[in-house]
Amino acid sequence: MRRYLSLFIVSVFPILQLGAQDPPHKFKQLYQELATPNVYRTASGAPGPAYWQQRADYSMDIILDDQNQRIYGTEEITYYNNSPDALDYLWIQLDQNVRTPDSDTKKISTGGLSSGYYGQRAGTNQAGPMRVSLQMIQRLFHQFDGGFRLEYVKDSKGKDLPVTVNKTMMRIDLATPLKHGQKFQFSIKWWYNINDRMRDGGGRSGMEYFPEDDNYLYTIAQFYPRMAVYSDFQGWQNKQFLGRGEFTLTFGNFDVRITTPADHILGATGVLQNPQKVLTAEQRTRLQKARTADKPVLIVTQQEAENAEKYKATATKTWHFKAQHVRDFAFASSRKFIWDAMGVKFGDRIAMAMSYYPKEGNPLWGQYSTRVVAHTMKTYSKYTFPFPYPKAISVHTARIGMEYPMICFNGGRPEPDGTYSEETKYGMISVIIHEVGHNFFPMIVNSDERQWTWMDEGMNTFLQGIAEREWDENWPNWKGEPKNIVYYMRSDKVNMVPIMTNSESLIQFGSNAYSKPATALNILRETVMGPELFEFAFKQYAQRWMFKHPTPADFFRTMEDASAVDLDWFWRGWFFSTDHVDIGITQVKHYLAGDPDPEVVAAENKQTDAAQPEYVYFTRMRKAGFVAATQRNDELKDFYNSYDKYRVTDKDKKAYQRFMQSLTNEEKALIKKHPHFYEITFNNVGGLVMPVILKMTFTDGQQRVERIPAQIWQKNTEQVTRLFITEKEVTQFELDPCLETADTDRNNNYWPPKTELTRFQIYKSRGPGNRQGRPNPMRESKKK
Repeated sequence: MRRYLSLFIVSVFPILQLGAQDPPHKFKQLYQELATPNVYRTASGAPGPAYWQQRADYSMDIILDDQNQRIYGTEEITYYNNSPDALDYLWIQLDQNVRTPDSDTKKISTGGLSSGYYGQRAGTNQAGPMRVSLQMIQRLFHQFDGGFRLEYVKDSKGKDLPVTVNKTMMRIDLATPLKHGQKFQFSIKWWYNINDRMRDGGGRSGMEYFPEDDNYLYTIAQFYPRMAVYSDFQGWQNKQFLGRGEFTLTFGNFDVRITTPADHILGATGVLQNPQKVLTAEQRTRLQKARTADKPVLIVTQQEAENAEKYKATATKTWHFKAQHVRDFAFASSRKFIWDAMGVKFGDRIAMAMSYYPKEGNPLWGQYSTRVVAHTMKTYSKYTFPFPYPKAISVHTARIGMEYPMICFNGGRPEPDGTYSEETKYGMISVIIHEVGHNFFPMIVNSDERQWTWMDEGMNTFLQGIAEREWDENWPNWKGEPKNIVYYMRSDKVNMVPIMTNSESLIQFGSNAYSKPATALNILRETVMGPELFEFAFKQYAQRWMFKHPTPADFFRTMEDASAVDLDWFWRGWFFSTDHVDIGITQVKHYLAGDPDPEVVAAENKQTDAAQPEYVYFTRMRKAGFVAATQRNDELKDFYNSYDKYRVTDKDKKAYQRFMQSLTNEEKALIKKHPHFYEITFNNVGGLVMPVILKMTFTDGQQRVERIPAQIWQKNTEQVTRLFITEKEVTQFELDPCLETADTDRNNNYWPPKTELTRFQIYKSRGPGNRQGRPNPMRESKKK
């Protein structure tokens, strides 16, 4: 509705919202939520002058038993106490114990056959017989004999050490406290059965069996007892490994010797020390050529891998690797491996991008994997720091995505005929980007995964989305796109917890720990801070904490410290709450400053009055022939019955002239603009305060976007009213026009009101055993 204002000239002051209903808690600073700054971690988010961290060096001899699918190992650990504390005992992580028959992981697993955890009902209405896969039933009855078998734990003199094994943790009691600056050396001997990931419930490491050629592909991690982290902010991180909350690890140096069948090809963390003993002369030549190649060079060809599959060597060979300043070590080994590589330049240094994959991975893996590895190394480096490791490896095995320093294990397999769906292709590239990207977070920026999953998964998923878009600008559903998190954000709060929740207690794990923090960082970059401020601050965080142990407070504080942007409201809303974004337009009032010329005013008033609809009473009575008394009798009329209320008098004209003469040229120009005033009331329905992004469409079709900082909600976090002034009339207002804030309900984003169309697909239910797989146009095209 348009309203006219009488015009007068005043000084202009900012409009303030008064009378807020609730305390502005959403903008309260995070003083109570974050740890107090100290000499170890400063208020700026940087490591303090007395920052310290522990170190653990490993020397290992490992045997991969391909006949019995076992790992045998001995290790010597040298632990350096750089803390100011004297340690009475050490804690060792025994991650393989998560697979013991009586592990807590199995005891606390929830769900039932009818819950959808193990099975599903036929049809969409949950009617009819329940359907449970035979593979699931077999898995329920299968008992894998997993877990570490410790043969001894000895000190440097060969004396048995007193130990206490508590599920996935082992305590070593020291005879005398280990003081600051001292080191302690001890050795462990162990073995364990390697799990079949396809049969034993998946897992982050294990083996894949290929019955067609009777061969195994091993992806081996968490294979050795390893030091728990002792830190300034929590002491020992000895929270039990239950399977979901991943790893918290100490940096150190690794010297590892791995004995495998002589016909195996092995990739691992670190630099190969004995290529002359384990690679042929031709393989070494190809590897050297790959360093300066502009595309992947095959070190082991598919034909060579297929030849190796046919025979099983009885002899062995030992691969020797060294890795400096890494938090972990992993390897992959198989006679099935095709191996290709190419060099990636970082200044005057070359880091190798490599892929190991069985023939079942082609043609996808030969075409894409190593190129994607190189792309990821370069893209992530642009936003953090130059990739510091000598190589990054992508290993293919089915249905997995797992990361370790310099090596990762990735799924994404074509059909047996070599065709693949678009989903398979992009899924494979996506998982490679993600897992290679983990070299940056948390392998180098070494956060505590067991406590805060989002600090590596969320940040990595954010950068993954950038790398996906820089790989292909038409990438479908890139990670962290705000509109893709809407479904999760508007879900029932009973099924949501804040991002800052401990890993084991997360609900809707993927959305909470991956998608939501990635989306938050995208919004922070594109909408709240802007790319320039965000990228500088984000790079500061990465470089401050590379090869160190950051906490969430270090990240939050660094982002503010390096940008001069107060973001406590953002962290509180996105990371500490389950609020969602839903800002709506509640009311729009339209005002137009009237022309002070009395001739114009009279004409406008006459036109407005004439346009008013006739009241129904008069219409009805006139149709009935009724005539009012004054219209029947002229004697009842006087001056006011014939008076022209729209007539402009000489007095009116002179007053207008005096008014115009009193104005400055600037004031006269302002009057001639005839600006439109729009008083708009916004409601914060979802609770999460965000910037208000408003698009205006004018009568001539042109558009303008206003971006109002989130601080508009400081005085009242539930409702605000703001005045907008335009030179042209607005035909439509729209909130969040580019879908950049993850607004969960767009039906209240428009004025005049508009309901967005939601489409649904109709389908006919298929009976059991008659399901469609993923669309595969490539295969269909081959049939023509």
